[in-house]
Amino acid sequence: QVQLVESGGGLVQAGGSLRLSCAASGRTFSDYNMGWFRQAPGKEREFVAGIFRGGRQTIAAYALKGRVTASRDNARNTVYLQMNSLKPEDTTIYYCGADRGASIATKPGDVEYWGQGTQVTVSS
Repeated sequence: QVQLVESGGGLVQAGGSLRLSCAASGRTFSDYNMGWFRQAPGKEREFVAGIFRGGRQTIAAYALKGRVTASRDNARNTVYLQMNSLKPEDTTIYYCGADRGASIATKPGDVEYWGQGTQVTVSS
């Protein structure tokens, strides 16, 4: 079992930046790929960015490339999501997820463990 706790969400003005954190506990953190997803009300959960267990490979959703970056600190059992140039349409709940796949999970169904989410609100 892996427990994930997100933090760092809040209210930010359009054009601003935010860094989300996700602290993991329960299993060996470095065994897991870590991903960030988001889900707006009434919509499916969508992939934002992710980082491979070793920390050398990162990926981001095509539509968000250049604005979001995942990183991790295996010594601190923490994964981060840096978001820049935020837009009002980025407003939603952000979740971190963990998986042990051969590649970073980009589909919600491939994620093994989820955090409870953190709200990000971008004002115009």
